[in-house]
Amino acid sequence: MTDTAVASRTPLTLLGTGAMGTALARVWLAAGHEVTVWNRTAARAEALAAEGARVAASAAEAVAANRLVIACLLDDTSVGEALDGISLAGRDLVNLTTGTPAEGRARAVWSEARGARFLDAGIMAVPPMIGAPGSGGYVFYSGSAELFEEHRDTLAVPAGTRYVGADPGFAALHDVALLSAMSGMFAGIAHAFALIRPEDIAPKDFAPLLVDWLTAMAPAAHQSAERLQSGDYTRGVVSNLAMQVAGNATLLRTAEEQQVSPELLTPYTELMERRLAQGHGDEDETGVVELLDTRRS
Repeated sequence: MTDTAVASRTPLTLLGTGAMGTALARVWLAAGHEVTVWNRTAARAEALAAEGARVAASAAEAVAANRLVIACLLDDTSVGEALDGISLAGRDLVNLTTGTPAEGRARAVWSEARGARFLDAGIMAVPPMIGAPGSGGYVFYSGSAELFEEHRDTLAVPAGTRYVGADPGFAALHDVALLSAMSGMFAGIAHAFALIRPEDIAPKDFAPLLVDWLTAMAPAAHQSAERLQSGDYTRGVVSNLAMQVAGNATLLRTAEEQQVSPELLTPYTELMERRLAQGHGDEDETGVVELLDTRRS
């Protein structure tokens, strides 16, 4: 890397040097950025100092050091506490702290009232994926489009970037929606392994079958999206709700036979039964979304 290339790198401040913050800082440092770091527990920033980071004695000192300020803290409350009483005038605040959509929107108003431009973010990666080519990790951003475009290259150094809109809450919403789907998948995986556990079936032999099956089923999300968009839950249905509810009885009986608790299955099967009882047997299961929307209840 030439001296000219290094000089063109945007200097930045990073608040928070936990596992994720440390991974981010190391990638920016390796790319030639000047990085000022601060952590409430100062000892956690010492390793980064040895790698070239400047360690600030206080959050105020860290914020004063650079226009671009990136927060990667425990939660939204931590962000408020770290920046309490600190001038943000003229700063660009990018919040990589995991939060809710409402927290992102409130933090945007809070930041702008203090003279800062604001971007909220949702990191779709774990620390080992940061800076790793081909890892698939990326970060959702929402809020000021101008701010995102100005710092796009810097933000893209540790992971891919996906701007999802001017609404500051959209990054967190995309993040949590995907994580929620992941949680449901993990619940299904846990139940599947629990079913085979009492038998002479090696989990390592079963795992490839499970992965292949889930991979084959994942594209159903596209069909669900089309039905939600059109409002027609009967279009192109292959296995309707009435058939699936009947089939669920076998899933629950098998769990009983294998002495496995059905508690990971029953919330969803009960929603399907409610939807069927409302007269929607010819639909697919996408219609359960209507039951989850509390605005309609």
